[in-house]
Amino acid sequence: MWLRATIPLLAISVALLSTAASAAQPSVTATTPATATTTNSLDMEFVLVPAGEFLMGSDELPEALAKDFPQYEVKRFLELTDERPVHKVRITRPFFMGRHEVTVGQFRRFLKASGYRPKSEADGTGGYGYNPSYDPAKSVRGDAFEGRDQKYSWQNPGFPQDDSHPVVNVTWNDAVAIAKWLSETEGKKYRLPTEAEWEYAARAGTRSRYHSGDKPQSLLAVANVFDADAMKNWPKWKAFALAGSDGYAFTSPVGSFAPNAFGLFDMHGNVWEWTADWHDDHYYANSPVDDPQGPASGSVRVRRGGSWHTWPFYARSSYRNWNAPQTRYTLVGIRLVREAD
Repeated sequence: MWLRATIPLLAISVALLSTAASAAQPSVTATTPATATTTNSLDMEFVLVPAGEFLMGSDELPEALAKDFPQYEVKRFLELTDERPVHKVRITRPFFMGRHEVTVGQFRRFLKASGYRPKSEADGTGGYGYNPSYDPAKSVRGDAFEGRDQKYSWQNPGFPQDDSHPVVNVTWNDAVAIAKWLSETEGKKYRLPTEAEWEYAARAGTRSRYHSGDKPQSLLAVANVFDADAMKNWPKWKAFALAGSDGYAFTSPVGSFAPNAFGLFDMHGNVWEWTADWHDDHYYANSPVDDPQGPASGSVRVRRGGSWHTWPFYARSSYRNWNAPQTRYTLVGIRLVREAD
């Protein structure tokens, strides 16, 4: 059985794993310190993520997963074929990554300065939101949230948010629009992270399920996921709630929990984050080693990281999820990359 261990990040040009590690474990190096930061015109802070290499994906056996997630049906562990095979990836260039998810306040400032209309408003169909009187069993889709409805948008997900919370109900196209506007306004290249960049940044030198370790309970210190607070609104999912309280039933202000070794906050939980890549179940088998960009085409874009409503199992660093680019949802937000000069 392949065992994974949390590995401390060293600063410059040093191996992040012991030379005694087994052949199944990664050889990960960081070639640039991750100490540089920069702040842009919307007061988004970016951290320089070093170039390096890592092993992407997971090949944990169902038996190992069942040990720490006994409340889940075994079939859930058999549905993870798109996390395989584990493969070496080299990130050949350092890049700046948003220290936090894009906030409601920053998105509002972008809309005011650019005149852009987010899709939930422009197409007249709205978004999704939390409604305590909504019954999923009586809806056509059986979705956990009510929508689409014009009353829901980035301004109203059905629960309180202030400017420090991560913006939600934003589409992949909205995320690309804010990156494009920042690029044109500042003369720097902004974009969504590739899926490989996202996982590399989330792991920050680790091979454990989360950057905090293998145990789901380790998330209490670093992530806003489905726990005792959120469970009060969805009691039927009590068995899947993280044991403990993080203090937030919905989104939390960005940066409310401990960062990973790269200084990035909320890489697990709070809101799912769009990536640049199309999704393909079989892409990992053919992925290039250097700076993979994902499939050339597809119908759905990858989102990563989990959310405040996500069961801990699905907030793992390797877990992949996806939505159509026009999807807007009360769990999905944005984290941007700014290319380094």
